[in-house]
Amino acid sequence: MALTGIQILKMLPKTNCGECGVPTCLAFAMKVAAGQADIGLCPYVSEEVKEKVGEASAPPIRTVKIGGGDHLFEMGGETCLYRHEKRFEHPTGIGVLVRTDMAEDEIAGRLSRFASLRYERVGLTLKADIIAVKDAGGDTGAFASLVTRVRSGCPDAALVLMSERPDFLSSGVKACGDHKPLLYAATAENAEAMAALAKEAGCPLAVKGNTVGETAALSERLQKEGLKDLVLDSGSRTLRGSFEDQIVFRRAATRHKYKPFGFPSITFPCEMTEDPLLESLITSVHIAKYAGAVILSDLQGETLFPILLERLNLFTDPQRPMVVQEDVYPINGPGEDSPVLVTCNFSLTYFIVSGEVEGSKVPSWLLIKDTEGLSVLTAWAAGKFSADLIGSFVKKSGIENKVRHRNLIIPGYLASIKGELEEELPGWNIQIGPREASHIPAYLREWRPA
Repeated sequence: MALTGIQILKMLPKTNCGECGVPTCLAFAMKVAAGQADIGLCPYVSEEVKEKVGEASAPPIRTVKIGGGDHLFEMGGETCLYRHEKRFEHPTGIGVLVRTDMAEDEIAGRLSRFASLRYERVGLTLKADIIAVKDAGGDTGAFASLVTRVRSGCPDAALVLMSERPDFLSSGVKACGDHKPLLYAATAENAEAMAALAKEAGCPLAVKGNTVGETAALSERLQKEGLKDLVLDSGSRTLRGSFEDQIVFRRAATRHKYKPFGFPSITFPCEMTEDPLLESLITSVHIAKYAGAVILSDLQGETLFPILLERLNLFTDPQRPMVVQEDVYPINGPGEDSPVLVTCNFSLTYFIVSGEVEGSKVPSWLLIKDTEGLSVLTAWAAGKFSADLIGSFVKKSGIENKVRHRNLIIPGYLASIKGELEEELPGWNIQIGPREASHIPAYLREWRPA
């Protein structure tokens, strides 16, 4: 159970020294209770207090990290059952399976697609995250060799090493170097050996039962062995069964604080069907409800891209608008006679407008005004995209030193502020642009400075 601010205050020195960056111990305790500060910032609390507060304030689903260095994949850390209650924390990891018994061209193709299928959208790079390497031939040398190949060919991939034999996984761990893979998987038959390997290697361990109940028992058993970083697999390989199991995991952890299920989960759509389109559908269900990672049989652009978009939409914080930085953005190599446009910093607006400007092939200057992530009309209605604010931004932006003309194109929906804006910007000619972004290319091709 989470501790209140008063309960945390009783464990603090109450000296109000301010060394934690907060003026008083009470204020610091309240921040810790709200999850806005770490108890470790206080230099005078004991390790016992740190552990007690840390456990009490930890999210009901533990954050598990795979990888190392600059390429660290995090899963879990979730605190709620529904996105609108707060937000979802760590996007579902999307992975592809490679096996030691695959033909060379199959392995090469999957690794190549993992490295090349990357998409830029709203300022983010959308891509797959995980490669699962599976021992399918019983050859420890082949398994370690494939792990080495994956590590060198796809260094940014988080790895899942899959084998029923701890000695095979041990050889794979050695091939990973300082990369910490997820070891898959501890079962009722090999739990003791897998636990020993996970402890020795310092790697997270997947727990696979044949049922939800068996998975819970294994999780509890491994926690008693001292393992803290676990990933759950209920063993179900049907859409309905897996879907129901994911809900059981999340609900039990977030609503009832059931510790055996307080870990992220991993699912295998690649083992549920041989139809690539059905596999994509199953994956989309698991991303929504509530897999920490999904492993696909292959990656293809026509199925991967919509999955990545679904994940982006679900894991965007609903309480925090996506924004781009206020600035002057040159597009298509503009010069002194290029048109100047202004719009808001809501990321979707920016990327739609900038995409249309880029598509027009007309060199242009795009001024992005900070509207706190609101769209054009919403920002104008809220008083954050008014004539005086736009005028002040244009003056301080430095655009007057970049162009010889004095023409500013504003969104068509802001036509009513034309007169006010001309008063704010003496000497400037305010031009009314299109209402729809799709009309921008034609407008710019016909544009001439006044």
